Formats: sequence, C-alpha cells, structure tokens
Amino acid sequence: MTTTASTSATPRADSRALGLAHYAARGVLERVLARHGITFQQHVALRAAVTADAPQTPDDLVAQVGGSLKGDPADIQAALDQLLAKQLLVESGAHLHPTDAGRELIAAVGAEVAPVTARIWDGIPAEDLAAAGRVLALVAERANAELSALTA
Repeated sequence: MTTTASTSATPRADSRALGLAHYAARGVLERVLARHGITFQQHVALRAAVTADAPQTPDDLVAQVGGSLKGDPADIQAALDQLLAKQLLVESGAHLHPTDAGRELIAAVGAEVAPVTARIWDGIPAEDLAAAGRVLALVAERANAELSALTA
C-alpha cells in the first residue's frame, strides 16, 4: 500500500525547506542580475562596497563577502577583479570604491527586485516573520559554529 503525505499538513522547517526557499529566492535575483550582466557573487561584493560605512580594502571585501557566502577567497577576489574590469569598482590607493555606474547598478537591481520581493513576502503575518527570523538567526549561528569547528 502506498501512502502520501497530506498537503494540508503544516510543513516542518528543516534544512531542505530552508535550502528550497533560499534557492527559489536566489533564482529570482539571479534572473534579474543576468539581465544586468553580473553574477550573484559580483552583486554581493558590489553591494557590500556600496553599502559600506567607510572605504573598504580588497581584503576587507573578500573577508566580508566570504563571511556571508562562505566562498573561496580566490573566487571572491576574482569577482572583485571582474567588477574592476567592468568599471563598477575603482581602486583609490589601498581601497576599492564603487563607481557611479556601480551605485546605479545596485539601485537598478534593487528597484527591479523590490516588487517581486513584495509579492513573495505579501500577506505573511508579522508574528510568523518574527518567529522565522529568530529561527533563522539561531540556525545561522549554529551552522557558523559548526563550520568553524570543521575548519579549525
């Protein structure tokens, strides 16, 4: 006899559900980024430079983006090099600064993604978002601790 799970059951939050949600949302963003000629990793690095409170060195950005994406520092450095080649970042002494084109690109991507994001999150009760936020923060904290233990 074959049984099927009820579609009315409340889904359980787990690593698979988190991954599916992440990749679905990232897929939306990557479609927008492709239209603008940049990759997800380049976007994260450029956004970090644009939103920084102070000028960042390449090492600062590699560390920040690496901390967020858990990526290979060499790959992140390559993304920075690509942003420099596209003239979205510019070197000034020891620091990297976003160009006007880089700032405009981040603004354009944000404007294009905003209505899609609004539709995705629309109607989710504030208390559900607060609970999900607490759970995701705890999962990230624990996963980062496990990652640190694995790389120590």
